[in-house]
Amino acid sequence: MWVRDVAVSAPGKVILHGEHAVVLGKVALAVALDLRTFLRLRPGAEGRLSVSLPGVGVRRSWDTPGLRALRGRIAGKGRGEELLPRGVRGSREFAGIAAGASAPESLATLAFLYMCLAISAKYGDVPSVDILVWSELPTGAGLGSSAAYAVCLAAALLMVCGAISCPLQEGESTARWTEEELTLINSWAFRGELVIHGNPSGVDNAVGTWGGALRYQAGKITPLKRVPTLRILLTNTKVPRSTKVLVAGVKEKILKFPAIMNPVLDSIDAISQECQSVLEAMPANPSPEHYPVLEEFFDINQHHLNVLGVGHPSLDRLCQVTASHRLHSKLTGAGGGGCGITLLPPDTSPLAVEAAKQDLCACGFECWETKIGAPGVTLHSCSSLSAQVLHALAQS
Repeated sequence: MWVRDVAVSAPGKVILHGEHAVVLGKVALAVALDLRTFLRLRPGAEGRLSVSLPGVGVRRSWDTPGLRALRGRIAGKGRGEELLPRGVRGSREFAGIAAGASAPESLATLAFLYMCLAISAKYGDVPSVDILVWSELPTGAGLGSSAAYAVCLAAALLMVCGAISCPLQEGESTARWTEEELTLINSWAFRGELVIHGNPSGVDNAVGTWGGALRYQAGKITPLKRVPTLRILLTNTKVPRSTKVLVAGVKEKILKFPAIMNPVLDSIDAISQECQSVLEAMPANPSPEHYPVLEEFFDINQHHLNVLGVGHPSLDRLCQVTASHRLHSKLTGAGGGGCGITLLPPDTSPLAVEAAKQDLCACGFECWETKIGAPGVTLHSCSSLSAQVLHALAQS
């Protein structure tokens, strides 16, 4: 039986430097974004497991004997790696989700059901609990919303099954798991991402688990040791784009002009590595002289990304608007629209930030003032959550 009412949260992510170059073996820096997904976990009706995802219109409930029977049928048919597709197929049929369904509500439900079955098969039954998930992150914007969801789910399900501890002591507002437990959470979150995305890199769930900043190169993920928390504006241009098409376009350009494009990729790689050095050298309270260097990295990398062909008039507009307020921006993620980030040095006046936000919103963009370098997956007492989050998590 699960008897506590607690919440789990995990951050989204942005790529600071290394977009597109990372596909060709160069270094990318991914950082945790202080826009978070929250999961509320509380005791449920005896013999039932329920999930509510108001953001995508999901409210489902299953009886635990039925889930146990489904788990037995799946586990009895094979072992090892085959269990992932079999488990997904069985979960999809059980939940009545059509084959090939790709809507967020279908994938979120499928990931939830699959992770419940797979985790309970290894660690024992998931008890009767109610789970409600709400996110500050927009979906489909390249900000790691699905990974933050998978990380929260993994932590909550592993905790109620007893595979990891419940580290929150009476009277504490927040707590985090041990390094060993975080590694387990990350491995299960990656399996959730496999269900949702098919072929994820593992970066998004790693950022959601550990927070801070990570270096990613050729499949190797390395957390940065010391990372300052930096203020940014995050802007969604709301221009839709296809990552697949943009990646293919970059590849084509490199094949066509290798002598021109390869040095650009090498320069992006150097920016990522230089930026890592600066971030690791910055003390807990970043000193003002570091910021002009970070701003120049933004400017140079934005030009490089335009050369690669992944810019867009909406992103040019974003950079022009923020430059008029003496702020420096670059795209983050695939480009071709999507999101951009703007660095806010400590000496930026609140009036300048507000004016920049108003001008960006006047372009039809959506804008958040937030931070990067945020903590990873965290356990909260519900009383410590903000009124907005508590209100959102009460929608069940």
